[in-house]
Order: sequence, then C-alpha cells, then structure tokens
Amino acid sequence: MSSHGQAAWELLLPAAGAPARRRGRALQEALREAVRSGRLTAGTRLPSTRALAADLGVSRGLVTEAYEQLTAEGYLRSDRGAGTWVGDAARATYAHGDARGPVASPRARGDAHGPAAGAHARAGAGQSAGARARGGAGQGAGRSEVRVDFHPGTPDLSLFPRAAWSAAQRAVLARLTHPALGYPDPRGLPELREALAGMLTRRRGVVADPERLVVCSGVAQASTLLGFVLRARGLDAVGIEDPGSPEHGRLFASTGLGTVWLPLDEEGLLPEPLAASGVRAAVVTPSHQFPSGISWSAERRAALLDWARAVDGYVLEDDYDGDFRYDRAPVGALQGLDPERVVYAGSVSKSLAPGLRLGWMLVPEDLLDEVVERKRTMDLGNPVLDQAVLAEFVTRGGYDRQLRRCQRAYRERRDVLLAALAEHLPGTRVSGIAAGLHVIARVPGRYGPPERFLARAAEAGVALRPLEEYGTARPGDGDVRLVIGYAHLSPSAVTSGIRLVAEAVGRD
Repeated sequence: MSSHGQAAWELLLPAAGAPARRRGRALQEALREAVRSGRLTAGTRLPSTRALAADLGVSRGLVTEAYEQLTAEGYLRSDRGAGTWVGDAARATYAHGDARGPVASPRARGDAHGPAAGAHARAGAGQSAGARARGGAGQGAGRSEVRVDFHPGTPDLSLFPRAAWSAAQRAVLARLTHPALGYPDPRGLPELREALAGMLTRRRGVVADPERLVVCSGVAQASTLLGFVLRARGLDAVGIEDPGSPEHGRLFASTGLGTVWLPLDEEGLLPEPLAASGVRAAVVTPSHQFPSGISWSAERRAALLDWARAVDGYVLEDDYDGDFRYDRAPVGALQGLDPERVVYAGSVSKSLAPGLRLGWMLVPEDLLDEVVERKRTMDLGNPVLDQAVLAEFVTRGGYDRQLRRCQRAYRERRDVLLAALAEHLPGTRVSGIAAGLHVIARVPGRYGPPERFLARAAEAGVALRPLEEYGTARPGDGDVRLVIGYAHLSPSAVTSGIRLVAEAVGRD
C-alpha cells in the first residue's frame, strides 16, 4: 500500500466480492469515523480519488461518490483544482474504538419505578391567518367536496406491512418474559435502542450511542421534551425556519417558549439574521428542508454549528423524511458533525405509519438526565409491546425492506406528478423533487392570481396548500407557489387532480 494508504486512517472495507453499494457505504462510514475520532484532523489533505481507489482496490467512482457525499454533509471540503481536505465543521467527540459513537459509561438509573398534529403541517394544520381570512381557499372548505387532497407530509398508509408486522408481533409475544411487561426504562427498551442506534448509524450517519437514545412518541414529543428542558434552563424562545413548519412553533409554545422566524435561502439559514436573533436554540430540517425541499449546503451546516457553539446553544434536527431520496444516497444527518450540540429526532411516521406514535431522539450528554426525567414524569415510557415489535422489525431487516418498497412507490408518484404538471400546467417550475414526499410548484401568474387560482381549485374539489402558509414571506410577483404532497395518492389520483386544477383555472 502507498504512503497515502498507510495513513492513520486504515479503512476497513468488506471483502472484494461484496456488492459495490455495501463497499461504498463502508468507505463513507470509515471516513466519517476517522474525522470524528480525530485521526483525520481538520486541514488534512486526502489522497486523490485515483490514488485511494488504487490503494483500496476499489473503483474510482466508488471513492468519488464517497468524497462527494461527505463533502455535502460537511465532513470534507473540496477546492477546485486543489484536491479534497478534511473540513473543520465536525467535532472529535469520542475515542476511537466504538463504531457507533461515544464510549459511554453505564448509567445507574433505577426502574422508572412514560390525523393528530405531528411535527409537520397536515391538512389545515399550517393554515395562515391570511388563508383563514379567505375562508380556507387553500383547503376547499365550504366550497365543494374534496375529491383530491394534495396535502403534504402524509405517507401511503396502504403500504403499511401488515403481514410482516403481525409476524413480528407473534415472535415478540412468544418470547417476551412476564417481568418485561413491567414499567419500562423511560429511555426505551434496551433492545430497541440498540437496534435503532445501529440502523441510524448505518442509514443516517449519526453518532448513535444507545445510552443517549430516548424512544418517544414521534418528533412531536421530542420537541416538547426538549422545550420543557430548555425552558427550565432559562431560555425563552426558539428559532424556526422561514418558511418552515408552523407546527414546530405550536409545539414549543406548549412548553412556554416563544418562536422567532429565521429566514433562509437556497443554501439554508442565513447566518446574519440567526446571529442577530438572540435565540440560543433552533429547530431545523437540513437534510430536506420543509417545505422548500432544499438540502443545506456544507457551508451553512458549518455556520449553524459555529453559532450553536458561540452562544452555548442547541439545535434540534428534525429528520422527518431523511430516508427518502431518489437521485443519490440520502445526505447524512447534521448531528454527526457535533453530537454535543445537536439533538437528533426522527420517527416511523413517514416510513410506517404516524398512528404508531414511535420515534426517537439522540440527546447531548449535557441534556440527557433532564430529558429522561421529563420523559419519565410525562408518560412513564412508551408501550413495551410496540417497542419490542419495532426492535424485531428493524433487527430482522423488515424496516429496510419497507423503506425500499416505499421509495419505489413514491418515486413513481413523483414522476407522475411532474409529468402531469408539464402536460396540464405548462411553464410550471418545480423544485425539491430529489427527496421527500412533496414538491414545490411555482405556477406562472398567467393562470390567475393566487387568490383566484386557489379558489377555482377548491371549487373543483382539489385541496392545495400555498407556500405562504408555511412562513412570513409573501412574494409579490403574481406566481402561485404550492406545496404539493403526492405520496398518499395513487398515480391516477395525482394525474386527475392536476387535470381538474388545470380545467378549473382555465375557465373564463
């Protein structure tokens, strides 16, 4: 092996006969771990893709993809013509040796002897004051029966894996001991925390120590748990993205925290307004921003973490649909860059069903005891049987299979939506199509001013949500900006809905 390959970052890859996808994922994980552990320090120049590929005996394309992925996540930086370097966004937070994350000392905790509104706008949940004043034009309320509802944030519940879930339930009930049905650890069942830690490390690139993972009732409860803890520490407000999910503000308001809208552009939160806001906590969706659909740039990720360190604050990363990306591997979670400043939250609401009310949060060491105690007093922990079934489902590979099934279905529906918009509303510009369960459609003003457009659509029985319901900005160019959810609709319903809109807005 060359001098490059003999560096302190020995990369352990699967055997040469392993699938390329598995080898590529292993290379990315090894590079992340080397940066986090400090074996690859900020400013270290990496070997060229050609040299590293030769040293490792893999294709150059596999190395190129790994470099691009970690550059997008903020671990590396690339200077055109000057090579690839280790960035300075990541913090080395643990000793090398634990592939999942920090080596945590066991905690002596005694036995804890813990559509509804979720973390994102549902049908009508994000309705702005302006929309209410219009009598709900975007919702079709009081106009006609809703025939097609393009509300964002809802998966296709018919895809729920009933047979596989039932099999997991039977397996769990057959082996679960009587004592296991007692009050659970408020953090969650150990076997579920272990399963989730492994899955999140592999799929989302987080630093996932099971000791710092708390099972909760979705991102909604994760937000309120964090809100109560921050309020008790003296914080009085939290920043939310503009545009963003109004539900974030409502959840934190329930804990006594005010909210400050923080503007963003096509790269992420703008650093100057964030610094001037006075807040010391912010909730963000950097992997697939809701609702704009952008993936934050590496520079904005680094700037956010620099801000959190400077103000001794925290970031709540709502990874609401991070697994659903269609053009490349999902961008890794922000939490991996600094697990002591980022609270990472996710759930099975998009991948399985929101009605399961199962989610998780990875908590910085400094906040862990307070979060766990708040969880204990709130509900004494999540139901044991549900946790055990999810652990079985994840461990046996059912969760990965479910994600692949959903990705195929949602990609098809996205493509149908894009084709329908191009055919029936030509000139419409669409963004945010690479990931998630919705797109942003900018319909030209020639189809009518926004008020008329939304009213005509509602009269035709099509429920649409204007982008303005998710923030404070009100562009005055006359175009109609829509947040169109498609995952829960059949391909035929998607096409029918767009055709009905086109016919309605085309009337004289």
